[in-house]
Amino acid sequence: MTDQFAPVACSLRGSWTENLHFGVAAIATPEGYLVAGLGEPSRRVFLRSAAKPVQVLPLLCAGGRQAYALEPEEIALICSSHAGTAEHVAKVLELLSRNGLREEDLACGPHPPLSVPSAEELRESGLSPRRAHNNCSANHIGQLLACRLLELPLDGYHQPTHPLQERVLELIGGLAGIAPREIQIGVDGCGLPSFRLPLAHAARLYACLADPVAGRAGAEIAVEVGTALDAMASHPEMVAGPGRFTTELIRATGGRVIGKEGAEGFYGAAVRGPVALGVAIKIVDGTEGCRDAVVLEVLRQAGCLSHMEFEQLAPFQRTELRNHSGDLTGELFADLELAELDVEISSLEPFEQAAH
Repeated sequence: MTDQFAPVACSLRGSWTENLHFGVAAIATPEGYLVAGLGEPSRRVFLRSAAKPVQVLPLLCAGGRQAYALEPEEIALICSSHAGTAEHVAKVLELLSRNGLREEDLACGPHPPLSVPSAEELRESGLSPRRAHNNCSANHIGQLLACRLLELPLDGYHQPTHPLQERVLELIGGLAGIAPREIQIGVDGCGLPSFRLPLAHAARLYACLADPVAGRAGAEIAVEVGTALDAMASHPEMVAGPGRFTTELIRATGGRVIGKEGAEGFYGAAVRGPVALGVAIKIVDGTEGCRDAVVLEVLRQAGCLSHMEFEQLAPFQRTELRNHSGDLTGELFADLELAELDVEISSLEPFEQAAH
């Protein structure tokens, strides 16, 4: 296990260790080099919702910003896993109505808001969750708008065989430096394709988002990657929501670090600046309670955060654990050590764990 995974977080009950969480991490350059990591960097992982900054590119490259008069906050929302707050839902419904779409056109199903206060308010009102509350609803709107602009059928837009999804797959492969045929396809929680590729390539994908020119993404793609990330940088509240790690990470760094969570313990971060880097992290057992602290510690050890930025994100460093009476029982925190590497990603053989 220690060759494949590495310990990344620890939970204490009292002053004694109760649980250890294992994970893998990779830090890459846009040119395709792995410079740091832990665990097995060629292990395959699902990007899940961390693919959203790429999923928006067919829309933007087709001129969607101009055609639909999309504001930066709307582009950020299309890239989001939003919290389902009243503000998020209002923006989703506005995007639908303004463009002649219905909630029923969205392939994602309803679920309660990720925002606890919003979920409680909805429950107390006696109303049921709707598709607009789905954290992926705006992303689906972006997919439908792209289909219209590209004159592709709206029916089945979420299926892997749809031409739009084939285009997304090509973009994922190009930015990650891997042949699209080598990317495995699952179904995400919202019904869209979920892309499975080696963690090192996921890190390179985010490095290319950080600096698409250095990653040789092509001029048109480079411009629209900038459009998407600038929108996320200027409207972090749309990317996740109040008090959520992704929003606070983007805000604390002034958009220099653009993070995006994916379900089941995945996280990607594009570090923009003089030295562009991409970070990809997967908590192996899918635990998300420790993910924010692990991401924060990886970014700190990689030198991607200033002392002031790290201190501003202090609430995410450790999580208090309490019982049902509210008594403090322990804490959960990151406990890891990155290893320096100098490996060409293209030389790695994808690691595949045997199914049991």
